This record gives sequence, C-alpha cells and structure tokens, in this order.
Amino acid sequence: MNFSKTLIKWYLQNKRDLPWRNTTNPYHIWLSEIMLQQTRVAQGLPYFLSFTSSFPTVFDLAKADEEQVLKLWQGLGYYSRARNLHGTAKHIAAELNGIFPDNYNDLLKLKGVGEYTAAAIASFSHNEVVPVVDGNVFRVLSRYFDIETDIASSGAKKEFTALAKELIPKDNPALFNQAIMEFGALQCVPKNPDCEICVLNSGCLALKYNKVGELPVKLKKTKVRNRYFHYLIFSDENQDFSIRKRIEKGIWHNLYEFPLVETEEDVDFDTISQLISEKYSGQYQINSLVQLNQNKILHKLSHQHLFIDFYKVEVEGTIKGAISYETMIQFPFPIVIFNFINDNRKFFLK
Repeated sequence: MNFSKTLIKWYLQNKRDLPWRNTTNPYHIWLSEIMLQQTRVAQGLPYFLSFTSSFPTVFDLAKADEEQVLKLWQGLGYYSRARNLHGTAKHIAAELNGIFPDNYNDLLKLKGVGEYTAAAIASFSHNEVVPVVDGNVFRVLSRYFDIETDIASSGAKKEFTALAKELIPKDNPALFNQAIMEFGALQCVPKNPDCEICVLNSGCLALKYNKVGELPVKLKKTKVRNRYFHYLIFSDENQDFSIRKRIEKGIWHNLYEFPLVETEEDVDFDTISQLISEKYSGQYQINSLVQLNQNKILHKLSHQHLFIDFYKVEVEGTIKGAISYETMIQFPFPIVIFNFINDNRKFFLK
C-alpha cells in the first residue's frame, strides 16, 4: 500500500468544504491556522467568517482597535492568540507592506507563529515541501507505524516531523498535509475509531497488534490549579455598573470583568461578606450583598479550573465611572462572564 497516495485519495473523497481550503491567500490561511490552534473546526469557523468579513485584508485588521479584535474573538479562548494576531497584522502592514513572508523560515519570525503554523502557511500558500505536524498527525503516524515515543517528550516533534518528511510527496505537499490532518480529525479519531472502514487498516500496525487505544503515548499530565473567583456586581441608584480592565499578565489579559475578590480556597458567604467589607468599606457604603448564582460556576481552562460566584452589591449614591448595561456589553469579556450577563439580562435591565 502506498500510504501517501491512499491518504490523498481518501481526502479528495471525504474532505470537508472549508473556506480556507479554497484559497492560497496567506492572510486567510494564517487567520484560520491561528484560530484553529487548540480549537475545533466547528467552533472556529464562525469566527473566521466574522474576522474576514470585518477585516477583509491584513491592513484592515492592523487598523482595528485591540478591544474590537478582542470583542470579535470573545468566546474562542486563549486570548493571547488574538493579541499576537493583532500585533502581527500591524507588523505585516507597516513593516512588510502587507505582504506575508513566502517561506517557512521567514514565517517563523512572526510573533505567534510556531513551527506548525509556519509549516501550514508555507505549505498551503506556497506549496513548500514542509510537513505539518499537529495532534492529528501524531495520532495517525503513531498508530500506523506503531511508534511508542511519548508525544509530550522533547524529541517527539523532531522524530515525527522526520517521518512525515519522508512520506510527503514532493509534487503535492499541500494536499498531503491537508489529507493527513483531515484523516486524523475525521477517521483516525482519539477514541473508538471505526477501523473496519479505514482505508489504511491493512497496513496499520496498531490495528494489527491491538494497540489502537494505547497510541499515541502521552505520559505528561497537565497540572491543574484551582482558583476561586468572587465577582462583585456593584450597582448604584442609577442601575449603572462598575467594570475593570484586567491588565495583569496571565489569563484574560486586557479583557474586562467585574471587580474581583480571589481566595485561595472555597469560602462561605460570611467570609466573602467580611472580605468585601474590608476591601471596599472605605470606598462605598454597602447596603446589601446577595449571591446571584445558586451553584458555583466551574470554568475549565487548559491549566486552571475556575470556581466562580457572582454577587450583587448595592451601594449608596452613585459609582464613579459606572456604565449602563447597553454600554457594558460592548466591551470584550471572558465568555464565562459574558454568558452570565447574557443569561441574567433581567437583573441587569431592572
């Protein structure tokens, strides 16, 4: 069996019709690849369409305000991607006259563009013979060739890239790269793939040795940190609200949120009431404090689990800098906060 030819034939018969596959425009391919990092196609597609509609060219994206970019990105997560995207657009527009580098090595110099993304743009835009190695490719190659190398280990990327380089047809690298990634996304899926209908089953060593469920090997477990967020929705006599920009480095940098009290562990209502009083008594006369969510909201990030509560804090008089609901929802929020606002519109519009 010719691995590459079989894979490409399968791809041409089974591929999804996606807008970034119908172009060699590096701007569109770059956008799609940044958006699809650690994101499913179904989730990323609407964002791609929104961005290409709002910012048809890299110059349009470069001219945009960062908050506009973050608002459009809202809900896609990993917001550093959006900030890097915006910064890179500015660089390409100002320093490179709007022209993307046309080769893998120069693409690597762009902020937010790693080996995988550089290979994807070079391959799909310019048909450069460079393999694209992502999680799907790790899975397909490790199973077909029975490779037990831990994909989280330091040498794994080099080993799998070298193998992919041997397999990639020199006359059509872009098609092969698309094919092997799509095969991993649709056929050779992480759990319970249907190996009976697989076009590669006759040569797949993992199937032969009954190891499909064991490969690829990934031993390194991600350490997850628990954090406890208590958001304070200050409300004054005008029914306006106080929000703040999250300028600290770390999660949600430059997004907006309500004033926050963070604790090391879960605490009861009396404890949070005391903490709020100590922190804000010199600033406001607090009339009442009510917890708005009955059950703690769990929001999972890649390395952190956030346990979130929202509290209504009614204060005497007016709050300096407070804004209306209509103004507030124009700002970019972490999706967990935006969803809470959206689900509780009646409270905010009273």
